[in-house]
Amino acid sequence: MDKECIINEIKRTAKENGEVPLGVRKFASETGIKLYDWLGIYWAKWSDAIKEAGYEPNMFQQPYDNDLFIKKLIELIREIGKFPTRSELLLKTRNDKTFPSEKAFRRMGNKKEKAIKIVKYCNEHGDLGDVLEICLPLYISENQIKDSDIDNNVENFGFVYLMKSGKHYKIGRSSSADRRAYELKILLPEKVELVHKIRTDDPVGIEAYWHKRFEDKRKSGEWFALTGPDVKAFKRRKFM
Repeated sequence: MDKECIINEIKRTAKENGEVPLGVRKFASETGIKLYDWLGIYWAKWSDAIKEAGYEPNMFQQPYDNDLFIKKLIELIREIGKFPTRSELLLKTRNDKTFPSEKAFRRMGNKKEKAIKIVKYCNEHGDLGDVLEICLPLYISENQIKDSDIDNNVENFGFVYLMKSGKHYKIGRSSSADRRAYELKILLPEKVELVHKIRTDDPVGIEAYWHKRFEDKRKSGEWFALTGPDVKAFKRRKFM
């Protein structure tokens, strides 16, 4: 067995494992390269092989770092503006040598399980509201709450809602304001209250109107520090 071949396999399998080299037994299982192929021939111990491949000795013994994969996924979500598909993960790996392989991300579970992990991470860290918005709908089942808000006869109708959590208010849009409140109630650390909803045939435009009206009170994303009169102004509208 050629020494360079073994080193290349160490690098390849480490990349697929989130840049964490495999332990000696796992490496043998994954590659078919046995202990007798290198021990006493190229290296006296496995940590020497790991070091020569460019990794710190004993690094392979470190636990799987879930946060590393979450951070990488968040970077890609922000880059493409959506939750990545398998093909998009493969393309990113091909174009970015620092990005873990698609195979490595399988450790996080299926698409829904990945979304759950990312949402929990977002709730524990700041300035990730844009990522939260993308990942929330991925694991909230459509049948978890009755969608009584939707008028099946008018496809374009929706709602612009005002919700309160802690000191701040969220202005957003949804086909079902009640379902959206349910989603946020599950995920946000503080209690979520649906204050009011405006039925509209132009959810995008009406949401933009209220965002612009309260622009000077925006805290982050769709969250605002509204006053009592601001809330009353919103609640006066039942349809726009």
